[in-house]
Amino acid sequence: MPIYALGDIEPTIHPTAFIHPEAVIIGDVRIGEESSVWPCAVLRGDEGYISIGARTSIQDGSVLHTTPQHPTTVGDDCVIGHIVHLEGCAIESGSLVGNGSVVLHRAIVRTGALVGANAVVTNDTEVPSGAMALGIPAKIRPDTVSADMIAHGANSYLERTRTYPAKLRRID
Repeated sequence: MPIYALGDIEPTIHPTAFIHPEAVIIGDVRIGEESSVWPCAVLRGDEGYISIGARTSIQDGSVLHTTPQHPTTVGDDCVIGHIVHLEGCAIESGSLVGNGSVVLHRAIVRTGALVGANAVVTNDTEVPSGAMALGIPAKIRPDTVSADMIAHGANSYLERTRTYPAKLRRID
């Protein structure tokens, strides 16, 4: 797995985190315990920092970047789906960002909120707790998300974080 320092800035990865060999981690990236970063995901902390909490999955093909003024932060127990783009935003603990979504500068996805597949959460948007953001640009649908919806996905990837290090082997 390519993990790169950028000058004197090195990623900090908890020893229990699972980083797939084909993920790329660059610069000021902080990854918490039992979190996972999957194939072809790129986390590039070159202009500011990226922080990933505990037990969070960053799934295949996702791109996380930052700005000098606004870090990209993802809390604990989050699901960041396949091919998601996060940049200069905050995803609070216990949230889900669906496949193909984009969450941009200064946007906040509050605890227990969900960004639906292919949604675009534009600059300065807040997705309240328990709400769902859908569409382009995302429209907020309040009080539509249960904690169980997010917990199921988070637990599924937590289990993979525990089994993949022992079972994954390259055969070519």
